[in-house]
Amino acid sequence: MSPLRSRTGRDSGHRDSGPGDDRTPGSPASPRTGAWARDLAMGMRLAAAGGREGWIRTALTAAGVALGVAVLLLGSSVPTLMDSWHGREKARENLGQLHEPPPADDTVRYTSTDTVFHGVPIRGRLVRPDGAHPPVPPGVRQLPGPGRMLVSPALKELLDSPEGALLRERLNYRVAGVIGDEGLRGPRELTYFAQSTTLAAPDSYRIDHFGKNWHPAPMRAPAVVLVIMTCVALMTPVLVFIGTSVRFGNERRERRLAALRLVGADVPTTRRIASGEALFGSLLGLVAGGALFLGGRQFASVITLWDINVFPSDVTPGPLAVALIAVLVPTSAVAVTLFAQRGVTVEPLGIVRHRPPVRRRLWWRLALPAVGTLLLAPLAREIPWQETPFNTLRLAAGAMLLLLGVTALLPWLVDAVVGRLHGGPVSWQLAVRRLQLNSGSATRAVSGITVAVAGAIAIHMLLTGMQAGFAQAYAESGKLPRIGLWGNARDWPQVQRALTALRATPGVTAARGTIDANADLLPTAGQPRSADRGATIAIGSCAELRTLARLDSCRDGEVFLTGVRGHALTPGATVDLNPPYTKGDPVRPHPWKIPTTARDARLRHPGRAPDRIRYDLLATPAAVDIGRFRYASAEYQVDFDRDTPDAVEHIRNTAARIDPAMAELSAVDNPHDAQYSSVRNGLFAGAVITLLLIGSGLIISTVEQLHERRRLLSTLDAHGTRRSTLGWSVLWQTALPVVLGLGLALACGLALGTLLLTMLDSPVTVDVPVVAGMTGIGGGVILFVTALSLPPLWRMMRPEGLRTE
Repeated sequence: MSPLRSRTGRDSGHRDSGPGDDRTPGSPASPRTGAWARDLAMGMRLAAAGGREGWIRTALTAAGVALGVAVLLLGSSVPTLMDSWHGREKARENLGQLHEPPPADDTVRYTSTDTVFHGVPIRGRLVRPDGAHPPVPPGVRQLPGPGRMLVSPALKELLDSPEGALLRERLNYRVAGVIGDEGLRGPRELTYFAQSTTLAAPDSYRIDHFGKNWHPAPMRAPAVVLVIMTCVALMTPVLVFIGTSVRFGNERRERRLAALRLVGADVPTTRRIASGEALFGSLLGLVAGGALFLGGRQFASVITLWDINVFPSDVTPGPLAVALIAVLVPTSAVAVTLFAQRGVTVEPLGIVRHRPPVRRRLWWRLALPAVGTLLLAPLAREIPWQETPFNTLRLAAGAMLLLLGVTALLPWLVDAVVGRLHGGPVSWQLAVRRLQLNSGSATRAVSGITVAVAGAIAIHMLLTGMQAGFAQAYAESGKLPRIGLWGNARDWPQVQRALTALRATPGVTAARGTIDANADLLPTAGQPRSADRGATIAIGSCAELRTLARLDSCRDGEVFLTGVRGHALTPGATVDLNPPYTKGDPVRPHPWKIPTTARDARLRHPGRAPDRIRYDLLATPAAVDIGRFRYASAEYQVDFDRDTPDAVEHIRNTAARIDPAMAELSAVDNPHDAQYSSVRNGLFAGAVITLLLIGSGLIISTVEQLHERRRLLSTLDAHGTRRSTLGWSVLWQTALPVVLGLGLALACGLALGTLLLTMLDSPVTVDVPVVAGMTGIGGGVILFVTALSLPPLWRMMRPEGLRTE
């Protein structure tokens, strides 16, 4: 230990240096800086040369830090992940150009043919090249030939499986190849790219390049709240666990520091050396966490959350985030170690722990959740919640303060409760007395469980409330088994053929259809232009129009006015059948005069509904020239029998044969249900893993305490204390803090979940099975810790433990 003695002498010399010492405190060779570097380096050497016991302690610290670092790297990868995901979508798409290019050798006709198969969305695109050098999207080397298609690997797998038989009928193209990764949003995406020889206007538009200046619509308030809360609930227990991990082996470390004091080290030196030991474990954990993250991200391709599936290479944290984690994790290890040493006096002959017990003050512990509540309560009154940077910061800060408040309240609560416990069985008294003497180790480990359970309960309440709202809306709109379809319309015979095909589809009980178009009321001479001049027209046979309105009599060539919006559509008025699509759109008017013989009719369903259109005018095909409308669409309402197997998929197949670009509006599939279920399952799994992770830390802490008390355990064994008594004492010593922590977690989680649902104006819903499950898992950690602590306990209860030197 001569280096230590010489260093101590040099340090004292620096403190007493006279005018001849020209080194300044701020210089690179400052004694204070040099002492820190030397002592930290010695601590790291001691940790590396501590034998099997030292390496076990270092490995435990590194394992805890590694898991925390991996989670932090994963969380910091989300922005890069989403940028890559949206970037590939931008590069492969073109939603139309402001000025459509003329046909040329490098242009192509393009349209969307998205569909749904058994509730899973499938992205489809049809093209027809105008020349020999058409543009191609990323992931495609050349366009497929006529009647052929390129598919994603996942779609090819589905088409080749027995489950994809109905889908093969719908995608009636020959597979000519596979789309490359750069043309997919994720490896599990279902998408295809086909060429059609019949694609023409108005079913498509012409483009001369792929890629667009497109920014995804901002997330709705519930999604923003959910993302923020997920980050807070996952990161808070991880930070707590990292702080706990660097304190593994604290008591053994303090005994070794006493030996260093015996050979001349002062108190600040021992604290810096202890920090060096923790720093060594945290640096190993930092490297191991990076390796764990790189290995774990390889499973990104098999995980889908909220329809988001990405490639492993997308899960990459930003350079700034990596730098912050690399700096802050070791720094926090040193800071936590110094903080843990503040109440311990390391003397040459041992560790002094006979100071008066520190009174845990309640006011600042209550201030944390109180401030968090004050930040969230105004947001709950601002309905609807507005997504602004200030509100986002308030939400994240308020939620984190509430969760950290639970961590701060737990030590005070444990001390307050165990301080009032007296009497009981011997095992109970042993556990209570141990907690009365020192509850810090137990509460530190349990605080992670408390935060994880509280955050999980709050997020599951939020998810349950949001999912219930969507489920109720879909259940209400899906009471009538009906699918709405629409596509471009050329003439009435086309619609009649489509209706015939739909009615012949298996499972269809009824089908109706009309041609819908918009028109503008033209002002008469001397009258001002009306602000409310838009009108909706439905064109169909008398039989189809009778499904929309009550008609006393009807003949082809007649027109009916519904007066549903009460504007100036009257017999003899003139309307424009070619209204401008946007303001300033240079189009030529197509005036049409409403026949003076037009009669009034009353709509059967004049109210608003997702599948109902409020028509102002009803016309039969002979009354108006459909070719004069600029945008005329065929609207179909198809009723089906729920008991017919795959009736919905048969309807979609028929619609694809009628018009591949036909769109669908229905309440048959609730996409939100699967999305929320996947997120809930993922969060539940993450919470369980976090609890098991913290439980492992609790095991380490418990075994470490047993090892420090092995002489006492051997003494009790020599006096005839039963092993079952000591086993029960370990159980009670673990159970008391966990039960108190779970009580706090329930209160905090329910309060936070209620605030969040109130903020979103959603009914407060408690997912009882999940709350009970999370609480049960937290309680199961008690038995888990006790069971794994018993074998070391039996080994320590031996007479050999009484030997001393």
